Amino acid sequence: MSFWKPLLLNCYYYGSYPQRAWRNAQLRTRGRSPVMVLFYHRISDDRANAWTTSNFTFEKQIRWLKGNFELVSLSEAQHRVRVGHNDRPCVAITFDDGYADNCRRALPLLIAEKIPCTYFVSSQFVIDGVPFSHDVANKRPLAPNTPQQIQELALAGIDIAAHTRTHADLGPTTDPDRLVEELAGARHELQELTGTPIRYFSFPYGQHVNLSPAAFQLAQSAGYDGVCSAYGGYNFPGDDPFHLQRIPANGDLIRLKNWTTVDPRKLRSVRRYEYQCQPFAPSSGVSA
Repeated sequence: MSFWKPLLLNCYYYGSYPQRAWRNAQLRTRGRSPVMVLFYHRISDDRANAWTTSNFTFEKQIRWLKGNFELVSLSEAQHRVRVGHNDRPCVAITFDDGYADNCRRALPLLIAEKIPCTYFVSSQFVIDGVPFSHDVANKRPLAPNTPQQIQELALAGIDIAAHTRTHADLGPTTDPDRLVEELAGARHELQELTGTPIRYFSFPYGQHVNLSPAAFQLAQSAGYDGVCSAYGGYNFPGDDPFHLQRIPANGDLIRLKNWTTVDPRKLRSVRRYEYQCQPFAPSSGVSA
């Protein structure tokens, strides 16, 4: 199966490419080119888990992306969605969690190439220096970033952002004070650590079931400029600019090519999460 799946995806990609190239040209003409946000977790060669991408694959993907898209910051991506016009397909690169191994080759490469990147961090693991709970459960306790690494990344121009304090699943979380701790608390801790504004938040796990209107409402109240999900999906000019859908980038280059050239199957199958914010009144208040 590991041999046949990439082969079949290659056949599908190149067979459907003329159709998608024509459609993408039409979108450019109308200023409706997609605004895509990719997310990675960990770049290393040890294949410690399913969300680890090798350095070779990551570097190959970055070279291909540089040659085919405008690489923009998350704030620029959000701006293009908000103004309702984008005449060139663009990509913003993000990371989730905060793994120390990303500082070996992946992030230095982005910094050297002046490629914008937003780095979503679960603050408690960085501050306490303990491995992520999901890695401990997987019997691979991988090192998180250190506070010094996060500070150095911020100084180098990496946009540090929040990913809750404890990598919590916010979908089933109904306690208002717990939501405040995870969203507003993470923002406060990272601002104290970096001395820079923390403008964006990404949901751990990030599927529809892991999102909630209450969390969206609190993210707005806590001062975030936008939030990111992780279930896949394209952002088009004129969409909701506060909620940016992201595309998983871990995997082979052909998978990334298929996603970013707008797979028509994804357009039909990925449903945008709809939320309606309700008044939010935590007992302890919202602290930025």
